[in-house]
Amino acid sequence: MAVGLLVLIGGIWLGGHPGWMPTSLRNTLTGNSQEKLVNEAMSIISHDYYRPVNTNQLLNTGLAAAVASLNDPYSHYLDPGDYHQFEQTSNPHVAGVGIDVQATARGLQVIDVFPGTPAARAGLRARDLIVAVGSTSLVGRSATSDTNLITGEAGTQVHLTVLRGKKREALVIQRANVLVTSGGIVTYHGVKIGDVRLTSFTDGSGAAVKAQVEKVLHQGAKAIILDLRDNGGGLLDEAVNVASIFIPDGTIVTTRGRSQPTEVYTAKGGAIPTSIPMVVLVDRGTASAAEIVTGALKDRGRAKVVGTHTYGKGVFQEIQPLSNGGALDITVGEYFTPNGMNLGGGGVREGKGIAPNIYALDNPSTPQDEALQVAERTVAAEVK
Repeated sequence: MAVGLLVLIGGIWLGGHPGWMPTSLRNTLTGNSQEKLVNEAMSIISHDYYRPVNTNQLLNTGLAAAVASLNDPYSHYLDPGDYHQFEQTSNPHVAGVGIDVQATARGLQVIDVFPGTPAARAGLRARDLIVAVGSTSLVGRSATSDTNLITGEAGTQVHLTVLRGKKREALVIQRANVLVTSGGIVTYHGVKIGDVRLTSFTDGSGAAVKAQVEKVLHQGAKAIILDLRDNGGGLLDEAVNVASIFIPDGTIVTTRGRSQPTEVYTAKGGAIPTSIPMVVLVDRGTASAAEIVTGALKDRGRAKVVGTHTYGKGVFQEIQPLSNGGALDITVGEYFTPNGMNLGGGGVREGKGIAPNIYALDNPSTPQDEALQVAERTVAAEVK
């Protein structure tokens, strides 16, 4: 009942202010009879409700409820404040500390610390548990709000309380512009392998990965591991850019949507030689744009997939800014791998994802990375 009322209020306000809506929504909601009805209802609420009404709050709440009624976990309404924050955190040079984290009930578990970053210099380690940022406890909070507390303006300091085993430590870290990719050389039985990791597909990710690949090749790497574990995706164009580093030509992904024609994205050229063997390393957290890259590499026979089944997301979203400073982040279509497979379970439902060629699972309770070891062994065997 409450959701229905909020949707109605949002519809009423939008109907009376059609310029605030995307064209498709405006055409749907603002026919002559509908416009008369919503204006009538809005007038009654504005003049007769027992207390003054904050129309901006009604708008934000109503829009959020309207999008929630789609029962789509990937679609959201971003109010002006949320959209501003999104624009900041979607930048690949986020002013942060250089860590990859996973939300738990007790706080943020550090999955990885990128070399040369403020976090690495401060002594933060993988498997540390961040339980507080400043005076704010992270217990029971969302992952988004937690990470937003850590990021901020470059050059400012953030105070973290960390649990390392049973020991509690306080760290002061200076934020900096951190690029969300890393690369280095690992050696397996004398074979140099470039280990390149990408945690998110944001603006510039393709160029950043290409730079890391060129760096490790210059250092003598004879094979490449592209580590996309815990990469939840991001921008479709950047997925195409990353895949194009390894695939010289042909189809990367095909998209289909209701309001846009079918589009085939092809490799952009400039790929490294296909004679350089590669493996893409994935897990359950590999989703969306990361699955697009994985699917292209697997379907085109460019790489073996090592790890577990990926997440299984077969749809993509677009950000459509609104004139109130907010935005709709909504599902606009489905994507298909070069072999024509959609990874989802039909629409926005979770699917089976991509099955690995070689199953490997890291045990977080051990110091070694078992899945990475399998990837190293697999790709080293391909080196001529």
